This record gives sequence, structure tokens and C-alpha cells, in this order.
Amino acid sequence: MTTTHFGFQSVDEREKAQRVRGVFDSVASKYDLMNDLMSMGLHRAWKAYTVLVADVREGQQVLDIAGGTGDLALAFSKKVGSSGQVVHTDINEAMLRTGRDRLLDAGVALPTLVCDAEKLPFPDSHFDLVSVAFGLRNMTHKDAALAEMNRVLKPGGKLLVLEFSKVAKPLEKIYDWYSFKVLPTMGKLVAGDDASYRYLAESIRMHPGQQELKEMMKQAGFGHVDCHNLSGGMVALHVGIKC
Repeated sequence: MTTTHFGFQSVDEREKAQRVRGVFDSVASKYDLMNDLMSMGLHRAWKAYTVLVADVREGQQVLDIAGGTGDLALAFSKKVGSSGQVVHTDINEAMLRTGRDRLLDAGVALPTLVCDAEKLPFPDSHFDLVSVAFGLRNMTHKDAALAEMNRVLKPGGKLLVLEFSKVAKPLEKIYDWYSFKVLPTMGKLVAGDDASYRYLAESIRMHPGQQELKEMMKQAGFGHVDCHNLSGGMVALHVGIKC
């Protein structure tokens, strides 16, 4: 049996996707509210910065992976205009349905697809930009997912990975207290689910740090990778350019 991590637990790697799906099935309806509460609204600034760095142009093709409730997909759709296209994807149907409904409420209809980032159903060299926000750490084989993202990008195309990362040393103690004491309590009170938010805190600790993820992206075929630390390294935006 090949094992992988699910938070701090070791599980059969064949079970991880199902367990992650269970987490997001549980939190989908309260996901946006909890994001605002957990980050004190900072997630909106992190995503706005990501959109700025993306520099998406009219007519471009964009793939949003683990797109969830559609924040980035909505922002990108305004940039590509009627001559471009944004494809909104997630492996979790409940999250994707929530995002699709939210996009439709905003008057935006996008191609919406349940798919696994490790086996993307798109042709080679098709997209100008691929984005994944707060989704990479939940993937079982991150190297395979990054290689797939590279495959579907056009030469010179850009990958944006917005993800929780390794916080600066002076902030570690208070960040740990907040993550393991406050978040699960908040999850129980607001979403009726403390276990999913405990998993969230654990999954962040198991995710590769800034330098390690940078190297993984280079190994996946990205010739140039930049890392932008946000909020003291609590979150990092990695930007990879396909050779």
C-alpha cells in the first residue's frame, strides 16, 4: 500500500481524493463566509493581487483549477472579454455547483467542468494562463498536477499558484495558536464542522514551503519561477513561465 498524508494522518493514497472531497462537500455552503472570517477578509486582497499579476488580456484562454466558488474565474472573465474564454473547474462537484450558481447570479456563464488536475481533459498548449488558488495542497500527486498544468499551457504561458505557505519565524507561535485553536472552533460555530477546519490547518503544515514548491515547478517544466510572499509568508503566490 502506498501512503500519503491527509493532514497529519497517513492514509492509502487511493483514499485521499475521497477524503478531501468529503471535507469540501461539508464546507461548500459556508465556504465564502468562512474564508472571510478566517482570513479577516485578506483572501480578497490575495486574490486581487493574483489577478493583477496574471495580467490577463482580451481574447486569452484561461483555465481556473480548483476554482471552487468562482472568485478568480469571475475576475478573469471580465478581463478576457467576449473573444476569450475562462474554464472553471474543480474536482469537487458541490464546490463547483456553488461556484457556478454564484457566477450565474453575477450574470456570467462559463464552461464549468468537474475534473482531476492530475489528468486534465484538455489538449496540449491550449491556455495562456492556468491558475490554482488554495487547491494544490489538497492534491495527492502535486508533481503530476504541475506537469499537467505545464502541458496544457502555451509556450510562454503563465501558471499562478496561490497557496498557504511557510509563515515568517516571528509569526509562527501566534499562527499555530490561531490555526489549531481558533479555526476549528470557528468552523464548529459557523459551519457546524470543526474536523474539516482542523484538516485545513494540518494540510497547510504538510504543504511544501516556498523554496520547495519553486523547485517542484521547475522540475515540472517551468523555466522561470518567481515567488511573492504575502502577509508574512502566510500565503505565497508562485508564478511559473512555461519554456
